[in-house]
Amino acid sequence: MSTATVVGLGEILWDVLPEGRKLGGAPANFAFHVNSLGGSSLVVSRVGEDGLGDEALAILQDNGLDVSCVTRDPEHPTGTVEARLDAEGVATYVFPDDVAWDFLELNQEARSAAAGVNAVCFGSLAQRSPVSKAAIQAFLRLVPTDSLKVFDVNLRQNFFNKQTLENSLNLANVLKVSDTELPVLGRIFSLSGTDEEVLRGLLERFELGAAGLTRGPDGSLLVSPDQVSDHPGIRAKVKDTIGAGDSFGAAMTLGLLAGWDLDRINERANQVAAFVCGQVGGMAGVGKSLRILL
Repeated sequence: MSTATVVGLGEILWDVLPEGRKLGGAPANFAFHVNSLGGSSLVVSRVGEDGLGDEALAILQDNGLDVSCVTRDPEHPTGTVEARLDAEGVATYVFPDDVAWDFLELNQEARSAAAGVNAVCFGSLAQRSPVSKAAIQAFLRLVPTDSLKVFDVNLRQNFFNKQTLENSLNLANVLKVSDTELPVLGRIFSLSGTDEEVLRGLLERFELGAAGLTRGPDGSLLVSPDQVSDHPGIRAKVKDTIGAGDSFGAAMTLGLLAGWDLDRINERANQVAAFVCGQVGGMAGVGKSLRILL
């Protein structure tokens, strides 16, 4: 595949860091990295009719992303999140309620774009509100049946429950999960054993085509029904980890679309994530040497 249209579906927000604001939100970061890696990406989200919304759309457009499917909210502000970094640059987040992405609406552009999508990535966070949950699940039902539907679990605070996770996994055909999230899924769905065994249990239960587990500095594990790839990770001089998982997900998604085997996908995704860890914020474009679709 020489080109691919890929959607980041969910929240756009500003990460408020000690050194200032950086644009982010997992789906927006994902879409940014898809574009950086050679794909064609668009964001389906919602921002406020405010200065932060104007600035967010301008940054995305300046980086080549299609924002025609981002709606504006006259009543709720553009999302922000306080990102707190520990001594190793690992971020934790505090999310305000009732922001624009809690009221996601599908405009006609989004409904029309869905028919031509090769892959879409969505998470649990933007489904914390009934309005956005309904919009996300409606979009997923509009995309072609052979498209990749990547569920990047993205558990935050208490903004998830078993029903949301189960519905999302039933709508997905690819899973991305972190090493802190996998034990939660294991408990919720009564799965135990090694990481690979739990991932295979999820693949079988929800008829998934592939699953990726990220383990921070310890690399990643990719599993499909007939392959497994265990990568030890690539050492990086970490500035912060914001967006590293999203960049890994973007590389994994494009690698799957390109028909790469799991070892090749795993190597490239770790290279990309290590590069992003060495930058500040979730949107740091990689060089041409790391592109997947040329």
